[in-house]
Formats: sequence, C-alpha cells, structure tokens
Amino acid sequence: MSYQNIKRRTYEILEKGQENDTWSKRVDIFIILLILLNIVAVILESVQWMREDYGLLFSNIETFSIIFFSVEYLLRIWSITEKEKYSPPFRGRLKYMFSFYSLIDLAAVIPAYIPLLITVDSRVIRGIRVLRLFRLLKLSRYNKAFSQIRQVMNGAKEELVISLCGVLMLLVISSCLMYYIEHDDQPEAFSSIPATMWWGVATLTTVGYGDVYPITSLGKFIGGIMAILGVGLFALPAGILANGFGKVIEKPTDNDKQNDEPESHDLTCDHCGQKIHK
Repeated sequence: MSYQNIKRRTYEILEKGQENDTWSKRVDIFIILLILLNIVAVILESVQWMREDYGLLFSNIETFSIIFFSVEYLLRIWSITEKEKYSPPFRGRLKYMFSFYSLIDLAAVIPAYIPLLITVDSRVIRGIRVLRLFRLLKLSRYNKAFSQIRQVMNGAKEELVISLCGVLMLLVISSCLMYYIEHDDQPEAFSSIPATMWWGVATLTTVGYGDVYPITSLGKFIGGIMAILGVGLFALPAGILANGFGKVIEKPTDNDKQNDEPESHDLTCDHCGQKIHK
C-alpha cells in the first residue's frame, strides 16, 4: 500500500467508523474496553490491599494505556487531513488539535507526562492520577447520548450563560448582605465575604448543610428570601436543558424523513404494459 492509502485507511478506521468496516468496529470496541478498564483500575487502586497486591498490574495497565492512547492521538492528527474540513496539512492539523474531541484525547494522556517533565511531590502525583478519569470522556466519540448532550449545550449556551450570570449575581449580593448582617454576631462562621459564599451556595441550592446559618432576625429574613429566590433561579438551567433535550430528541433523523415521504404508486400503461412511476 502507498503512503496515501495507508493514511486514508488509518483515517477510516479511527475517525470515519463506517458500519460495514470490520476493523473500525474492532478498534472502537477495543478502545471502549480499554477506557472502561482504566476506570475500573482507578477505582480499585484506591483500595489499599488491592494496591499493595496488584500494584504491578495497575502500573502495567497504565503504561500500556499511555502508549496506546498517545499513538492513537498522533495517528488521528496525522490522518485527519483526509477529511476535507482539515485538508490543509498544517492549518488543518492545528485546527483539529483545538477541536473538542482532540482536546479530550490530549487530556487523556497529558497528565501521565507531567511528572516526567517537572518534579512534583507525591500528593501532586496522586492528584494527577485522578485526572485519568478524563479518559471516560473519550467514550463521547462512541455514544450517541454524549453527542446529544454536546448538541444541547451548544444550542443553549447563551441561555445558560445568562442564567449562570443571574445565579452568580444573586450569590454575591446575598453573601455580601449576610456578611454585614451576621459578622458581628458570628465572626468565625461569617469571617469574610468569600467564606460567607459557602453559606450562599448551600442556601441558594436549598441543600442547607446546617454548618453555617444566620442567628439574627434580619439574617433569618434575608436567608429565607434568598432560599425562595434560589429555588426559582437554580431551576432555570434545568428547564433550559430539558427544553434543549426535547428539541434534540424530537428532531427527525434522515431515516425518519425518508419514512415520512409519500410512497410512490406504480401505474401500468394500458397500451404498452410498462410501469409508469408517479
């Protein structure tokens, strides 16, 4: 096979994923299983006796995964120029590297290389290991539900930003008011406005952990108003997302459009006996 044919075939296996392509299906299944194996390894590795008894196995799984996902990432960048959207060799690859799925692929491997590039202590290394959970996002390539979530988020991003700004404004206002009202009576619980924001988050979300709460009459009154406002304001993003999911689910697919088209009726000519397509 020529260089161009190898690159095209690599693109077909990794990116195109046609239903009748056996090798593409095999590679997709292998990647999915490897991602799930990584997630299971991260979970089981947190158990002390399993980490002590099977530490070498977990280490081998991680090493193999890093090598495989790194090679996969490089092959995707190399072969992506077969897609017309990314056909310019340099600009196309650079554009693809900043795309959604490419950033997810990069996030799946880059944490493993951080300890090799800079010196970090053991606590940071443990935190970096948790970042392996980013590999779970790679499943979005192979699951229609992830694709629909992305469509909903893209379609409703303006409404979500507006509602988020409203939530942040209410959080800041309520935290500032409660700080000035309760600080003198509870200097430790309401020590500063940033510290009071913890009360604001717990109140506006109606979680109410009960570790920090107002004790003055005015503070209780303001807290009650903020709790009521929080119920309505925090329901906005949920309603926006629900509406977006409804539109995506109801959107007809190509197959549905074909099924909705009226069936053609074949007529027969009385003179020649041939079918007439209507």
